Amino acid sequence: MLIRRSLLASGLGLCSGLAPIAGAEAQGAAPTKRAVLNTYADIAEAMYADARDGARALREAVARLVAEPSEATLTAARQAWIAARPAYQQTEAYRFGNPIVDEWEGRVNGWPLDEGLIDYVDTGSYGDTRDENPLFTANLIASTSITHAGETIDVSAITPEVLTRLHEIGGIEANVTLGWHAIEFLLWGQDLNGTGPGAGNRPWTDYARSENATGGNNARRAQYLTTVTAMLVSELEAMAANWGRNGAARRALTARGPDAGVAAIFTGLGSLSYGELAGERMRLGLLLNDPEEEHDCFSDNTHNSHFYNVVGMRAIYLGEYRGTAGRVVRGPAIGDFVRAALPALDREMRQKLDATLAAFQALKTRAETVEAYDQMLGEGNAAGAATIQAGIDALLAQTRVIERIVAGLRLNISIERSDSLDAPNAVRRR
Repeated sequence: MLIRRSLLASGLGLCSGLAPIAGAEAQGAAPTKRAVLNTYADIAEAMYADARDGARALREAVARLVAEPSEATLTAARQAWIAARPAYQQTEAYRFGNPIVDEWEGRVNGWPLDEGLIDYVDTGSYGDTRDENPLFTANLIASTSITHAGETIDVSAITPEVLTRLHEIGGIEANVTLGWHAIEFLLWGQDLNGTGPGAGNRPWTDYARSENATGGNNARRAQYLTTVTAMLVSELEAMAANWGRNGAARRALTARGPDAGVAAIFTGLGSLSYGELAGERMRLGLLLNDPEEEHDCFSDNTHNSHFYNVVGMRAIYLGEYRGTAGRVVRGPAIGDFVRAALPALDREMRQKLDATLAAFQALKTRAETVEAYDQMLGEGNAAGAATIQAGIDALLAQTRVIERIVAGLRLNISIERSDSLDAPNAVRRR
């Protein structure tokens, strides 16, 4: 669905949106920092608007599933979820440097989650309890009340207020009740295949209202799915508006001054490259050989989520975004500013962006033609591990250039870290 000609192309160099970067030798006048920030905000507005539109299409598909449960309507809802993900994943470089986004992000992309809080699970693989989470198997869908910290919470009606109250309750980040991954679990169910082939396989009959029904509490499951999808749409509508002409995120970006705005751009690019994507989403799972550390773990869509993170970082640096329905945003970019100030580092950054994209295209291709991402994580899978590690290495090389650019521009930023990269011996299973 996203970027029909360029971003969904299967190979590199087919379209300008994903082609190796050209023209880095040309050097013109530096754009103003204000102009760079305007482009950065315009791209954010477009990306979040595309994510919003994808979520609206998902909401329509969910409504059809709930109204007429069948294998076909469940498949269509799953396809709508997958089609909506690329636009959102491209926005993630707006995290870290923009407090409005980072404070909000957990409500839409909270991960990983203890899915037993939401619905039934296979306790043989999932477990019955987890010491650090008393709501590990609370099963909201099967319950009329939930007790936490001595308080009884009425969940007889599944409402936005109930789901918001339970989200990350007790300060436990794995108590995720909202967002993309709660919806993903409700559409696919658990992936019980470990590092073997196959994704989650929730039957459509978990939404049936007849003698074919499975899973129990099907009306409540349908209500949960309907409610949480509508909430995702509302959140993305609000964030797209936040980056509009008079939106709060755009105003906050410029209110700090142009130097702080430029620092925010590099904070987001560096933190997503290093701590979040290379570390928490990739290296951690590889260290543990653990498919539970896979980002889109129910749907086996992780390769796409990672790939579009990379595409989003590239769009921000180059100042060009190609979105859905012909939406194109192009303007003075942070890369243009770096090219004028530090031309050698800009050339190197563009080369690293190309190398990173190539590594993630290879990962994506392997996932679509050889084996899924969670299979690549399996112990003893040298070829799969090497494909993931190549992506990690490209991100680390990209981050080192970002750090040198930041030093050359005399900016002060803090890049998100990850124990999986900085202290791997301290890493343990969640």
